[in-house]
Amino acid sequence: MGLLLLATLLLAACSRPAPPQPPLPPVLVVHPEPGAGAEVAAFAGEVRAREESALAFRVGGQLLRRYVEVGDAVRRGELLAELDPGDLRLQVQAAQAQQAAADAELARAGAERARFARLAREQLVSRSALDAQQAAYAAAAGQAKAARASLEVARNQAAYTQLRAPRDGAIATRQAEAGQVVAAGQPVFTLAGAAGREVAIALPEVGIREFRVGQPAQVELWNAPAQRLRGTLREIAPAADPQTRTYAARVALDDAAAAAVELGQSARVYLAGGDGAQAALSVPLAAVQRGPGGTTAVWVVDPASHRLRLAPVQLGAFGEDRVPVLRGLHGSDWIVAAGGHLLREGQLVAPVDRANRPIKQNPPKPAH
Repeated sequence: MGLLLLATLLLAACSRPAPPQPPLPPVLVVHPEPGAGAEVAAFAGEVRAREESALAFRVGGQLLRRYVEVGDAVRRGELLAELDPGDLRLQVQAAQAQQAAADAELARAGAERARFARLAREQLVSRSALDAQQAAYAAAAGQAKAARASLEVARNQAAYTQLRAPRDGAIATRQAEAGQVVAAGQPVFTLAGAAGREVAIALPEVGIREFRVGQPAQVELWNAPAQRLRGTLREIAPAADPQTRTYAARVALDDAAAAAVELGQSARVYLAGGDGAQAALSVPLAAVQRGPGGTTAVWVVDPASHRLRLAPVQLGAFGEDRVPVLRGLHGSDWIVAAGGHLLREGQLVAPVDRANRPIKQNPPKPAH
């Protein structure tokens, strides 16, 4: 009887529902802002491919057909369009006939040279006659070589009637239609390479020397204003545009950031002038914590896992309510703005912004 009662109690305990998991503690997170001591300018731009190629035929002719549309992804070597090859095929046939005639003439000259060589050994012909046959054979050999080269050129010209993709990418624009007569070198497609994404901007003439290649930048997409992507100023034109009087520049996105953008998207690029680029960020005073060994640090929240990480930082001179960050943070980081003394390394939290909106839906559950 006692055993039966014990088994009943154990079954009742096992069937009891597990206690609900405690909710994750909410924390207020913000992005680092431009530092008060750094002049940060914003420039409107457009997401472009690092490699943009205007594709054209190397010969002219009538566009017979095209095989791709705008937006299609293509692979290297894929056939994009084709010209009418009729005339160029006839040129190949003519070159083949010329080569056949040249080869026949070379064979005849070779036989004559061999016959005159035998006669010369028997002293039946003069040395000058043999030399003439040698020269005739050399001339025939040159003609045959020239005919073979002409045939190769004609074959290359016929192959140029097919336009193929030079690299992986996507068709960005189309400038010709089937039935249109195009000239050699006339653009037919624009190919946006698959590797690398950049933001094209224009820098003003005033203060152009304050910007430099390799300078860090922050990119904000028009459709994602709360997200800052990391980039680097990769290129600055050496001369100003004669009409706009601005310098064309390219901001290269990091690999992780490049995967989050699409070609043609509108973006805003934030750049700090001069040497203030390293001090272009600042955080609230309440975000600063004491790190190991007496160092300074801030809590950074991983938006994917919602785990906390104590990031060491190098600070500048303290202000009334903010402090500049010289090293250790990026503009895209989410940092805890207050209450950091109650948190611990690796803790799961529910980050929210100043409007009390969660940074990410469905946060992970704490492990047991």
